[in-house]
Amino acid sequence: MVTRAYTSTDNITLTGFMGTGKTTVGRLLAQQLNRPFVDLDEQIEQHFGKSVAEIFADEGEPAFRLAEIRLCSQLAEQEGLIISTGGGALVNPASRHALTESGPVVCLTATIEEILARLHGSADRPLLPGDAAEQGKRIRDLLYTRRHAYAAIPLRVDTTGRTPDEIVDALLATLAGYEEAAGMTRIPVAAPDGEYDICVGEGLLEQTGTLLLNRGMRPGPAAIVTNDQIAELSAAPLMAGLRTAGFEPTLCIVPEGEAHKTLETVADLYPQFLAAGLDRKSPVISLGGGVVGDMAGYAAASFLRGVPFVQIPTSLLAMVDASVGGKTGVDLPQGKNLVGAFKQPALVVIDPDVLHTLPAAEFRAGLAEVIKHGIIGAPDLFTALEEHGPTSMTHLVIDAVRVKVEVVEEDPFEQGRRATLNLGHTFGHALETVGEFSLRHGEAVALGLVAAANMAVELGRCPEELAMRIRNLVDRMGLPIQISGYDTNAVLAAMRYDKKRAGKTLRFIIPQALGDVVMIDDPGEAVVRRAVESILIGREKIKD
Repeated sequence: MVTRAYTSTDNITLTGFMGTGKTTVGRLLAQQLNRPFVDLDEQIEQHFGKSVAEIFADEGEPAFRLAEIRLCSQLAEQEGLIISTGGGALVNPASRHALTESGPVVCLTATIEEILARLHGSADRPLLPGDAAEQGKRIRDLLYTRRHAYAAIPLRVDTTGRTPDEIVDALLATLAGYEEAAGMTRIPVAAPDGEYDICVGEGLLEQTGTLLLNRGMRPGPAAIVTNDQIAELSAAPLMAGLRTAGFEPTLCIVPEGEAHKTLETVADLYPQFLAAGLDRKSPVISLGGGVVGDMAGYAAASFLRGVPFVQIPTSLLAMVDASVGGKTGVDLPQGKNLVGAFKQPALVVIDPDVLHTLPAAEFRAGLAEVIKHGIIGAPDLFTALEEHGPTSMTHLVIDAVRVKVEVVEEDPFEQGRRATLNLGHTFGHALETVGEFSLRHGEAVALGLVAAANMAVELGRCPEELAMRIRNLVDRMGLPIQISGYDTNAVLAAMRYDKKRAGKTLRFIIPQALGDVVMIDDPGEAVVRRAVESILIGREKIKD
């Protein structure tokens, strides 16, 4: 990844699907930055002397697209413009490359419902005929067709529910991230003790040292907490980048696996930190999945009463969930994460390139958290997975991360809405404990999602059709929807130690609709039992 800064002579191009606000926002941005504004569709209409709909009808789409390509090439040779493109203009790789070379390109996005609402009553949309249902399907199909083109644009701004002025503010914040590293998406997170960034981009691992310097981190000793397997795969580029930036990294090795996420393992880290020469300004960097991140974060929170903590997740599950929000902790024999602390990171670096080495089963496990985030707050993400499966890994991660960021900003210490992120986890954690962590966390969460949906149906809070959609998507992603070898009573007993309980009352998160999940207390022992039984095949005791 090449770092660069854009200047006042660079063009800024806004692209994205129709109805995402490109023209309206582009005009406002041009006014604020005192730059000329160019709308591609308006330029093409002037060239042909007719509307876009008339061009499609009279000349055909190929003639319109050829005019787009020529105009993109011409505009790329100019400087200092704010450019708004049509939704399909940058599907052409040559046009996309030309405008990207002339300055930052930002893809505006919105939910399908928002797009439909904005386009209601618009007659000049030749690619969007029919009624609302037909238009919704057409939008989904077009988004799928264009998915690779949109995925090739790393800078994105979600316009859903935002006013034009708010979108301009978000654009300017996104462009600030572009100044740091071309191709990097920066997601700022407001935390109780300040703000930190989640930086997402392919090839970003070796830029970590620069990212730390840019955030005021002092060069010097740094600890990289990881395990042997991950160190062999990913530590070299990270250490090289840190050394280039003036840091002195030391690998601090922990055993692999949830079974080792204990106070004893954390205690072994402290002497390694001392040997590395860490002081109160030295960063502890987690390089690994959720287990490594939880332990490294807890160690960073407690060593010298707190040192800077940096998260570099290497699994899909950790990228979209465990690395965001500041939760750290270790397990006790009675249950997961019963000892821990909130420790907000100074920085989260997500490099999707590291997923290329992730085993298929671990990748699938991460998809459980992506599905969960889709249910909680990203219906379009859920539907996209349901209809077409994953597309760009970078944007899959970004979409899922944004859901968690929105929730943790509203409720940083899990006093309210943040509890909804535990959808499926009361069941899942109990399964992990009973199975002595032989089940992957994502697999346990997947089973928990199915059980929670079944519970919601029985309580009359969720339509059976949604529960079936959740079950089918979990199955489609290669995750378990039922499991054998677990005893119902043992799972119920493990739930009694769940940290989300209130006194002796168990709390569950259940879905009511996509984007609408709620917390309920004590749904009744019989209801809980049937929900557990719905995901168990047989219910024999686990054999030694």
